[in-house]
Amino acid sequence: MAPESEPQAQPGTQDEERLAQPCPCGSGAAAADCCARYFIPDGAEVGPAAAPTAEALMRSRYSAYALGAVDHIMATHHPKAQADVDRKSTEKWSREATWVGLEIVSTEAGGEADETGEVEFIARYELAGSPLSHHERAQFRRHDGRWYYWDGAMVRPRPVVRDQPKVGRNDPCPCGSGQKYKKCHGAA
Repeated sequence: MAPESEPQAQPGTQDEERLAQPCPCGSGAAAADCCARYFIPDGAEVGPAAAPTAEALMRSRYSAYALGAVDHIMATHHPKAQADVDRKSTEKWSREATWVGLEIVSTEAGGEADETGEVEFIARYELAGSPLSHHERAQFRRHDGRWYYWDGAMVRPRPVVRDQPKVGRNDPCPCGSGQKYKKCHGAA
């Protein structure tokens, strides 16, 4: 029998091979020794080991998307928020995306002694060959001593603010040519 902290994989299976690869969260450790040790097995309510912090749970959820461990994603939604999760779309996103990296931008609380925490992260992935990212400020709460994902808000990019006035079509071109902008650099 495998130790409690290791995920259960059948010898010689693709699962075992994937768990031996570097963890998708970017830690450099093998997935089995990193995020996958927190994965909640199919049909179970809890996993062999509990993520000690909100950030550890966030990393394990990203890795679960990358490795197709949808049961873990579903089971780590807070029990009071699970009804808001669409399993089919979660499975589809996990399966169709190529997950390329996780960046933890910041954490607030979410430590071993806290009851709530916030993790801002950027999950990078490709979908149909297009590079995309999911930038979120995620809220986590403890329930019965375990961390759960509660809710999240998308982080939108800051709007571009001009540091110089806008050049009008009939204004002189800023390049110094002496022509109107529309006849010079505005013609492109």
